[in-house]
Amino acid sequence: MSIINVKDPTYDLWYTSPAAEWNTALPVGNGRMGAMIFGEPANELLQLNEDSIWSGNFRNRNNPKAYDNLEKIRRLINEEKTTEAEQLCADAFYGTNENQRHYQPLGDLHIWQNVGEISDYERGLSLKNAVAHATFRSEGVTYTREVFASHLDECIIVRFTADKKGSISFTAAIDGRDDNYDKNEAYDDKTILFTVSDGIPYACAITVTAVGGECSTDANRLVCKNADEAMLIIAAQTSWRSGDYEKLCISQAKRAARMTADRLIKRHTDDYSSLFDRCSLSIAPVNGESISRPTDERLNAVKENNTQDNELISLYFNFSRYLMIAGSRAGTLPLNLQGIWNKDMWPAWGGKYTVNINTEMNYWGAEIQNLSDCHTPLFDHIERMRENGRVTARSMYHCGGTVCHHNTDIWGDTAPQDKWLPGTLWPMGMAWLCTHIWEHYLFTGNKDFLAEKFDTLCESAEFFADFLTEDEKGRLVTNPSVSPENTYYAKNGRTGTLCKGPSMDSQILYVLFTAVINSSAILGEKADFADKLRSMRDRLPKPEIGKYGQIMEWAEDYDEVEPGHRHISQLYALYPAHIISPAKTPDTAKAARATLERRLSHGGGHTGWSRAWIINMWARLLDGEKVGENVQALLAHSTSINMFDMHPPFQIDGNFGGGAGIAEALLQSRYDGVSGTAEIEFLPALPPLWKRGNAKGFKARGGFETDFEWTDGSLAYADVTSLCGNRLSVRAAGNITAICGDMEIKLTENNGAFEFDTECGKKYRISAN
Repeated sequence: MSIINVKDPTYDLWYTSPAAEWNTALPVGNGRMGAMIFGEPANELLQLNEDSIWSGNFRNRNNPKAYDNLEKIRRLINEEKTTEAEQLCADAFYGTNENQRHYQPLGDLHIWQNVGEISDYERGLSLKNAVAHATFRSEGVTYTREVFASHLDECIIVRFTADKKGSISFTAAIDGRDDNYDKNEAYDDKTILFTVSDGIPYACAITVTAVGGECSTDANRLVCKNADEAMLIIAAQTSWRSGDYEKLCISQAKRAARMTADRLIKRHTDDYSSLFDRCSLSIAPVNGESISRPTDERLNAVKENNTQDNELISLYFNFSRYLMIAGSRAGTLPLNLQGIWNKDMWPAWGGKYTVNINTEMNYWGAEIQNLSDCHTPLFDHIERMRENGRVTARSMYHCGGTVCHHNTDIWGDTAPQDKWLPGTLWPMGMAWLCTHIWEHYLFTGNKDFLAEKFDTLCESAEFFADFLTEDEKGRLVTNPSVSPENTYYAKNGRTGTLCKGPSMDSQILYVLFTAVINSSAILGEKADFADKLRSMRDRLPKPEIGKYGQIMEWAEDYDEVEPGHRHISQLYALYPAHIISPAKTPDTAKAARATLERRLSHGGGHTGWSRAWIINMWARLLDGEKVGENVQALLAHSTSINMFDMHPPFQIDGNFGGGAGIAEALLQSRYDGVSGTAEIEFLPALPPLWKRGNAKGFKARGGFETDFEWTDGSLAYADVTSLCGNRLSVRAAGNITAICGDMEIKLTENNGAFEFDTECGKKYRISAN
């Protein structure tokens, strides 16, 4: 059973040569295990990962000097004695060990296949089936290798087929760790076992099966000779999940080996398709013809000639959904900086969870792309962080609640990470992560989920109820803090990073406090605490406009040392929050535009994830032309030929942020969780060259699912299914009509939008004339 399909330019990555290096290999994953596949005919390499293989156990890194110096550092910041404040920070507020634990690879699986001279080579990745393949001819025989990662069977499977019986012969072995392994040996005559005890101990079992021919082990190698077809089955487990991880991974490999390849593939594709088929996007080509060139050629045409390739944009969007399913499933760890794919013993930035934007960006598209299930590992990790965050809150600040700084790791470490002033002492990581709990509720309307997570929201807010201080204007501000990773010129000419009340902090707290206040009303719990937060929310600094017409990044109108900085933190209020909008806050929306233009004019957007954030911001400013320009720039300057986002180096957040931005250009929604009326706007920031297309399964806040098409830049129709029965307000160019079944719905016009009541489970056909 081969599942290679006729190439579809919006669903298939394909190439006519093997991968030259890691950044051109193709990824597969089952949420927990991942592999990068190079596709060499005679010397295949699968670089393997498992999401809980990290460098060691939990460390208590909270600095015991912090609280005794808290008021002193606040006083120095108030007096703009930035040098002295930063010296004190280095002594009293940095973690007692600089680094949290970091992500590590599992190992490299080499497959030496007995083939001769090669012709007719092709490799690819089907997004519809989540199967990578390499196919080639040698000495009159056509060979195919298919690789897939089964979530149901918790294995990665390599299937070998050929169009001539008895043609498949290969040897396979695993290595690739820089440290020592404990075992790399035959477990029995069909299985090898690889174990490592450094860091978090783990085991990997690889077994071989075949139809026809012979299979055996030879020392630490698997051998297959003269088979009609064959499989390698790779299972891995760690001590983080299981006390008897070695026995468990052997059992999983053996169980899968008892199934046929056809059954394994069907189980895998049925499971994967249940998620992937919920949503899709197809943007019609500009020239009206399907582009059938290899993916690297198409991407190079964008890079070198600025070619417009709408199907490549659709592919990028659909690839972001593929990566989400491949890297984040129920029961797994959340996506880290590399997702789950990493080749280095010490990856860039430790391959950790950087929570001053990157981890959050990984999940920006989860809800709108109808992958709420894949969001759950992030919520699980917030709970993992919660107890550690309580310890950090009490030991460093003598505050209640829970807190995290700008990084965390597999253990949910919440102490300051690094000895790097622009990033280290930022206490907003837990707060930002908790806003994802609220977003999940807004999209799903799941009150059981909200009730389960309400105490977590409250604990995050409780920290700031204790931590905030009053500034000279009577506002409540964070102190000490930073505007993530950026540096300013103080009034005295000194450069500084530590500050009080950076704009992003107040914006995050506005969203967090609102989430608690509205959740309290929905659930009927903790009304007194909600009232307290309501009065505190009123005293938070609002977005202010500075001397360049920009949104101020700090509480004072400082100049940036890097005007083109990759972080644009002061525009959190624009995206992912809904505090700034052209309709409701036109003056600050104008200032947000000026902020973006200023950043870009000084070289901003030079990292993949930053460009992805910019796409979302232009979408919120309803500027389709700028959305199109920046999607084009993301492809041209920050995308490897395997479609991975490049910081550089590889960082997966840009893939997810870019996918979210494409969706945001096509559909935007607002809902406060309590009013009962949700708003959907169709095609709010459609780029001029995206003239025709269709989207399926896009989710909207308030509990709605939408399928829609557009022609000549205008909405043709939208089918909207109400999942919660909320009242709906629709915005789109033209006159809106709505039909449910055969009945036309009476609409109420309200400030340019058209409103109507909906019933849970009913579908409504929206037309715009």
